[in-house]
Amino acid sequence: MQHLNYSGFSEQLTTSRFWILNIQATIVFVVAMAASWQVDAVEGGSGFYLLGAKGSLAGVLAPAGNYLSVDSYFYSGDISQTEALPTVGGELEVGLEADVIVAIASVLHVSELEVLNGRLAYGVVIPVVNQDLSADLTLNFDGEVIGSGSEDDEATAIGDPLLTAILGWSDNNLHTTLNMLLNIPVGDYDEGSLTNAGFNRWGLDTTVAFTYLNPDTGRELTVAPGITINGKNLDTDYRSGDEFHVEIAAMQHLSEKYAIGLIGYHYEQINEDSGSAPDDYKGRVSAIGPALNFNFQIGDTPVYGKAKYLVEFNAKNRMEGDAAFLQFSIAL
Repeated sequence: MQHLNYSGFSEQLTTSRFWILNIQATIVFVVAMAASWQVDAVEGGSGFYLLGAKGSLAGVLAPAGNYLSVDSYFYSGDISQTEALPTVGGELEVGLEADVIVAIASVLHVSELEVLNGRLAYGVVIPVVNQDLSADLTLNFDGEVIGSGSEDDEATAIGDPLLTAILGWSDNNLHTTLNMLLNIPVGDYDEGSLTNAGFNRWGLDTTVAFTYLNPDTGRELTVAPGITINGKNLDTDYRSGDEFHVEIAAMQHLSEKYAIGLIGYHYEQINEDSGSAPDDYKGRVSAIGPALNFNFQIGDTPVYGKAKYLVEFNAKNRMEGDAAFLQFSIAL
């Protein structure tokens, strides 16, 4: 999820070097392609696993029943990169800016069936993605700006649905979940588009979440490491590298209704992209910020909510920005 998709520009650089012999033609040609330059590692600039989505109490599986979750995700970030043109000299500078809103509907059934001594849950996740992205491009030769241009795109579409399966265990104050997410590539996708909501590739994420919650002191520590395995995009012949991510939450539960604390994540690619990607092309980013848990009732129905704000840093070959979550869950 976090669908910031702008597929591979670098595979077209060889073609652009030919056109650079004619400077005026080059400016028009490259600006037209700016929307598809791969300045982020992992095709599309992000994986389907939404960083920061788990956080507090990720290791706790709800009691048996059916649950509906409605999450809102807001992201604003940017990235810039310079590509040398060694054959003819000069540099190509591209910057990307993104404002993204994702509405996510999830239905989860927590069964009473036990597997490996843990309780089994399964469900489906459907994202709807709104993206407002812009690409700016500048051509430099011998330190002189030859030309520049920009391209903007905005779209709202349904992203790839995900199937989820969870196993949950509890041992006194320690709670553990094994979470599986399968990305199904049927969401909105158009090769070369700046604002693809789907990834056009299969993917599998496995995350293990551990939550230690002391009911006497109200102190919670959650750690959730995971690995995302990406399939190949058959339209672009681009395979995104596999990804490691870990989320951490340190919370103080003030009462049964409120908890405050800090959350964060770190993301790093395990291996580089392949296909049209440069050698050793890997992404990395970290984030930290405040978090609030709260719950209330609508009639007789309890509603569980989370609010989070994360500031990214330490980015490499990836967008860097701010992310916010507002998450609600109810028992059906």
